[in-house]
Amino acid sequence: MSRSNFKITNEPIDIAVLNQTLRDDSAGAYASFEGWVRNLNDGKNVNSLDYEAHGVVATNEGEKILIEAIDRYKLLAATSFHRIGHLEIGDCAVWVGVSAPHRGPAFDGCRYIIDELKQRLPIWKKEHYQDGDSDWINCLTAKD
Repeated sequence: MSRSNFKITNEPIDIAVLNQTLRDDSAGAYASFEGWVRNLNDGKNVNSLDYEAHGVVATNEGEKILIEAIDRYKLLAATSFHRIGHLEIGDCAVWVGVSAPHRGPAFDGCRYIIDELKQRLPIWKKEHYQDGDSDWINCLTAKD
């Protein structure tokens, strides 16, 4: 039986614990992705950032994405957590992990999940810069 687990959280992501939840004796492969807060973006020095989300919509859509990946790539399990709130440089902002019978589907499923999460989830990122300025990143407005 395949398992999926998507969560929006304002707590630090405990990667070691999440990794263990994907252990399965029938799995021959595990793949994961960690998205970290970096200190430079588009030539600007970043101090920190804030994530905001439409929690219910993001959670429902995130769960749909995991189920799609499980079905498409025949995964045994897929889990993803996405942070909201204030994050510091080096913090893990998003984590994806999958287990599968073979490495190809594990890699492909993990890639599918992170690509779809970034495209489909109502999650917004505001970067805070060293010069005191801040800006919402990759947010569409009504005129876009």
